[in-house]
Amino acid sequence: MSLDPVAYLPYKDPDDFIREVTDLIWVDRSISFIRENYEPDSIVHGAYGTSTTRQEVIEGTLMRISATPDRTGQAEDVIWEARGDDAFLSSHLVLSGHLQTSSHSRTIANCLYRKGRMVEEWVVRDSLAGALESGLDVDELARAQAFRGYTGSWTEPAPADPIAKGDSGARPDDYRSEVETVIDMIQTVWNDRDLQKVEKFFHRDLVLLTVGNRVVIRPEGYRRALLRFLESFPAGQFEIRDIQTNYDVRYAGLRVAVTWKFVGDYNGVPNYGSLTGKPIELLGISQFTFHQGALVKEVRLWDDIALRAQIAGVRGDEPAAFSNIY
Repeated sequence: MSLDPVAYLPYKDPDDFIREVTDLIWVDRSISFIRENYEPDSIVHGAYGTSTTRQEVIEGTLMRISATPDRTGQAEDVIWEARGDDAFLSSHLVLSGHLQTSSHSRTIANCLYRKGRMVEEWVVRDSLAGALESGLDVDELARAQAFRGYTGSWTEPAPADPIAKGDSGARPDDYRSEVETVIDMIQTVWNDRDLQKVEKFFHRDLVLLTVGNRVVIRPEGYRRALLRFLESFPAGQFEIRDIQTNYDVRYAGLRVAVTWKFVGDYNGVPNYGSLTGKPIELLGISQFTFHQGALVKEVRLWDDIALRAQIAGVRGDEPAAFSNIY
């Protein structure tokens, strides 16, 4: 699909657009640029719910920058795909940390830009990584936050055919075989729980990067990581909300990004404190890398502190009145 330059000017392409705009705001501290970059009624679906104003993005960005002034972020991957001839959906994997340290964490921000302006965003941060690195009590952190809840597109049923159309709109039919492989894997392994089939979809030497800065290797490691999450929500299911694909040698070839929602009752193993028996809604994003027709890498992120806050709020653990959506 041909993309009109109005979608990314004055930059050379959407990849350059995303990397440079993010650096301008988060590294160069030009927070005011958000007024030019976001529509006034821009929508952001974050770990704590949905915000519907640009002003909340400005305020939230300021608070995050102020809280971690020594951290610097840079693009680890940008998976972008056209949405019509004047828009694109990007999946921006950001690696952030101090310039010379082993302390780091990841964020994925999926942004729908139309004519160079952000209209809707889905963002997840690995907040657990920083908490563990600092030795903080994750449950205490969760109790200090409030889950606002979702509105708009995130409350609607999952797209019936995400290959054709996701939450961000109609998508080009690019790399259909690989997209079908990812969808089949999510249904077979994640939802149907046929964990033996991991080896059908992944290379033996797979790598999974996930929350808490964990690095998981090999099919058996992948199975155990999935079981560890699912055991708390044993009947939960993953909904595919959006997909984008991109081929770029800079980022090791073909990647497929999937925005997903996990919905399940907290009635299994009490890894998040005493059980509630109530459903949770979890926003997550995965980025998959292909090599020779099979999956070789996945980056899978959600905000585990926000998940704990959601559960704590249902349980009545004195949630705070405010949470920074952005």
